[in-house]
Amino acid sequence: MKMKSYILCVLLVGLALTPAAWAQAPAAAPAFNDATALPEGPQGARIRSLLDTVNAGDAARARRFIETECTQEFRDRAPLDDHIARMLGFRRDTGGVEFHAIRAYTPPRPEVVVIVRDRNMASWWGIIVRFGETPEFPVTGFGISPARPPAGQAEPPLAEAEAVAEIRALADRLAASGWLSGSVLVAKGPDVLLTRAAGEADKADHVPNRLDTKFNLGSMNKMFTATAAARLIEQGQLAFDDPIGKYVDETWLPKDVTGQITVRQLMTHTSGLGSYFNETYFRSSRALFRKLDDYKPLVQGEKPAFTPGEQFRYSNTGMFLLGVVIEKVTGEDYFDHIRRVIAAPAGMADTDCYEMDCPVENLAIGYSPDWTGPCGWRNNLYSHVLKGGPAGGGFSTAVDLHRFALAMLADKYVSRAMRDTLWTDYKGSYYGYGYTVAAGPGGRVVGHTGGFDGINSQLDIYVDSGYIVAVMSNVDNGATPLARCIGRILARIEK
Repeated sequence: MKMKSYILCVLLVGLALTPAAWAQAPAAAPAFNDATALPEGPQGARIRSLLDTVNAGDAARARRFIETECTQEFRDRAPLDDHIARMLGFRRDTGGVEFHAIRAYTPPRPEVVVIVRDRNMASWWGIIVRFGETPEFPVTGFGISPARPPAGQAEPPLAEAEAVAEIRALADRLAASGWLSGSVLVAKGPDVLLTRAAGEADKADHVPNRLDTKFNLGSMNKMFTATAAARLIEQGQLAFDDPIGKYVDETWLPKDVTGQITVRQLMTHTSGLGSYFNETYFRSSRALFRKLDDYKPLVQGEKPAFTPGEQFRYSNTGMFLLGVVIEKVTGEDYFDHIRRVIAAPAGMADTDCYEMDCPVENLAIGYSPDWTGPCGWRNNLYSHVLKGGPAGGGFSTAVDLHRFALAMLADKYVSRAMRDTLWTDYKGSYYGYGYTVAAGPGGRVVGHTGGFDGINSQLDIYVDSGYIVAVMSNVDNGATPLARCIGRILARIEK
């Protein structure tokens, strides 16, 4: 699925994060020093104005800041409404921010880095600001990135019961503020420690979200597809280094393309292929795409952007073609196969790729904030796929994701050795074989995230400690920031 940048409202500084990179500590973090006062004069006043504008959450004020305190060059980089929407989106996602410091790095950087802490989840952020060279210090660009905590900000250790209570209070607070729209499950192995559901599955009829509400998975289907392929490899029906030309015929891609791409490269996003969410898709009726073969017009003509195997490039087309390989090898419809070998063994009765023009009981509609429209929200029914597939777009519940994690940990799908392969970082990409892989504050974490307009879901399996976190949401950026915050709290549990 098209990957959202989570909470990263970038206006100038692009942050190329892989799905799990938020949890990975930099290999060699630069030294820094924090000054806990704003600069004197116009530059400090400009920073304060920027923070006040973000915290106001007001479209008119954001417009005024962009029009009067930023350079024309900056304003021309995007439509004015887009600039405003990003500022308002950051305000919604964070609940506002509190100034902490100006961070100076060694070696120095040309930007001013303003360290702030958000009110929703107490996360640390760096607002990266570029100023013009005139005495008025107009803003020439700014972006937002996760930041390392300031020195001396370590939080105290917790007993498990205290951590669960803190997570529950966090979820209750986010539900009361209207930020949380979805479901949350925290477990240690099979023992469920906490569940919470809040918000509305259907805003038109005010249908509440429940723990068993089915939320869109976004890209999390990739875990199911990769695991199903791994089963076939262990059964000897498929091999990691098979060229996909053995299974993907020329009605999809020519042999000179499929002959140089392997199954391993599809699973690890190193094929060089891109995304079938292209111009053809967005100009087509969603009703055209139901079975895998229906997607041929979206894939035909794709070529690797680099020699397969040389680089990591997140690829929806690559994982989709892995589903085509599964169909060819098994002689079975992809969707039937996933139901049989992934959903059924784990008891995932509420997980499937549903057709959205059929009534599906207890299914959440996705919503994105619409800052310019009369309703305040826009549903994703006309932008999303009609039916999900190997690369994403299916539905599940937090309970079913917990069941899936337990099945993986119990080796119900593949052997321990194969699971270790799937969960091993492949060539430093923070991605294994269909799973994100990272070293977070609570130890090694594997799983996946998913995002699209009105969709954000996250499954984190803390391999070292045994904790499992599933957060699902039917609004933009409604799961990953919370899952990340829960992970920080779990990391504080005393061993």
